[in-house]
Amino acid sequence: MSMFGGGFGGPGGAMPGGMSGARRDRPGGAPFAGIPAELAAGVARLESSEPPLDPPRETFHQQPDNRRLTLGTLLANRPAVLVTAAVAVLAEALLLQAGPLLVQIGIDHGIVARDVPVLVLSAVAFLAAVGLTAFASGVRIRQSGRLAAYVTRDLRVRVFKHLQRLSLDFYTREKAGVTMTRMTSDVEAIQQLLQDGFAQFLIQGLTMIVVTVVLVHYDAELAAITLLLVVPPLAALSIWFRKAADQGYERQRDAIAGLFSHLSESLYGVRVITAHNQQQRSVAEHREVVGAYRDANDHTGRISAVYGPGSSVIGLLGLAALLLIGGRMVLRGELTIGELTAFVLYINAFFQPVQQLVQLYTNYQQARAALGKLRGLLGTAPSVPERIDALALPPASGGIELRNVSFGYDPERPVLRDVTLRIAPGETIACVGPTGAGKSTLAKLVARLYDPDRGAVLIDGHDLRDVTLDSLHRQVGVVPQEPFLFAGTLRDNIAFARPDASDDEVSAAVDAVGLRDLVDRSPDGLDTILHERGQSVSSGERQLIALARVFVAAPRVVVLDEATSSLDLRSELRVEAAVQRLLEGRTAILVAHRLSTARRADRVIVVDNGGILESGHHDDLVARGGRYATMYATWESHTTTPDPGTP
Repeated sequence: MSMFGGGFGGPGGAMPGGMSGARRDRPGGAPFAGIPAELAAGVARLESSEPPLDPPRETFHQQPDNRRLTLGTLLANRPAVLVTAAVAVLAEALLLQAGPLLVQIGIDHGIVARDVPVLVLSAVAFLAAVGLTAFASGVRIRQSGRLAAYVTRDLRVRVFKHLQRLSLDFYTREKAGVTMTRMTSDVEAIQQLLQDGFAQFLIQGLTMIVVTVVLVHYDAELAAITLLLVVPPLAALSIWFRKAADQGYERQRDAIAGLFSHLSESLYGVRVITAHNQQQRSVAEHREVVGAYRDANDHTGRISAVYGPGSSVIGLLGLAALLLIGGRMVLRGELTIGELTAFVLYINAFFQPVQQLVQLYTNYQQARAALGKLRGLLGTAPSVPERIDALALPPASGGIELRNVSFGYDPERPVLRDVTLRIAPGETIACVGPTGAGKSTLAKLVARLYDPDRGAVLIDGHDLRDVTLDSLHRQVGVVPQEPFLFAGTLRDNIAFARPDASDDEVSAAVDAVGLRDLVDRSPDGLDTILHERGQSVSSGERQLIALARVFVAAPRVVVLDEATSSLDLRSELRVEAAVQRLLEGRTAILVAHRLSTARRADRVIVVDNGGILESGHHDDLVARGGRYATMYATWESHTTTPDPGTP
């Protein structure tokens, strides 16, 4: 399990499914205080009547998901439910067409022949058909609902798994709102189609087929004339609609992704918007985004407005032709009144599905566009893949080596060029240099958040590309500059990298990093609920929790992006002390923005211009009078607060 508490400016991880703790958040944000005594007996009875839950079947692995994503493959995963729903759909489609036949029998053999028993029998049979249709419809709705629930549940888990596999570069390229759209709106479009639309699509399609067969059986010539007058123009209109709808619904999915993206960005940046009084500008931008979505909906609405009434007009013209031709056949004795009535009812049943198919096809196009977006997401390969034959990294001593490493986020603009560096086991290295020089990039390569474009990164002689990500992340801990805390208990956040850690281990981490004061004053101790992103604790306390998280994980190598750059002096002193305890006996790479950190390191490296310009102990580099000495002199001249490490 990864022990990253958020990336270097990247997204945070996901809360584990079985997050422990005695309390839980309610929708309103307050902790769950337990079941009242007077309700306990009723709850126990209810729980005893519930079927046992299936144990989780999902196992996470780093290999890419190469399974095809189509409606067929989604449905095939639930064959029993699919077959039951299909049988119910077939039964419903056939029973729906029993009505006109029974009406024809009742008219010709009951009313015209004045045979009351036949008339009564036809009426009873009609009622029985209605009842059976209602039963088949109920089964169909129940099974199609279950099928939609199962399929969308599997799809959400599959997409979420893939998101966990993707590397940090994906999240820097893709907007969070667009990714959220894939998991919400796009999956919901598929759910809507499967829950009712797909079954209705089959029912209406089968209805048209059955009706065509019955019409030919009644009178092949009349059926041919009527259908030839209607089917060609209806087919031409449908082909036009499909082409126009394909483009329209693709545009609609892109527009709603833009809407979610702007909403997400505005919510996360609400403090900046408010501080700079840019609410009006934000509203104007959102109006433009919403307007684009409205325009996309208007476009698809105009298409449907042409297709729906157009198909209705074609159907009514066909019905008028049937009455004219069929009426003359009745007058000539070639057709009975009952057969003509059944013919009219069947023709109406033939064209009635067309209206529903318009809406169903709209749902289908939305789901098809959503499926295409999800297929594109699942087709995105991680840039930091795990080899199929990758081996577990043995317990490491912590020796790190970079061999002729070159890397750039943009291949045309390398950040590091032919960097070679060796770090001894247990050694602490401080990386200093100007902003954008590549300090954090070097640290990211050691944590294998990215792979080098050329060269290799090794731990104890093992190329990181040859070992499993799980075994690597268990031995390389990361403390980011801005730690990410999850909505959950304090204990859950500290034990995030090792959910099975004992209470004694968590308590030891709390004492080691100086969090005991926070735990003691919290109302529920380690079971105190933290708000989303840790907004209920201070910046210094969030950083200490991130340090405790890595302390519990007990990695051999620690990568630490300057943890005190945004803290006040008191919090800085606490965090600095916690860092020193964390680094004892471990290999460490410190991205140092404050040179007070570099003074405590065993060695300082100056990173700039794509490489390592200087390397050595703080005192030696100052005495050498090079780049580091200039940086330190500048920093010291602007520092009014004594170094926290100075006695």
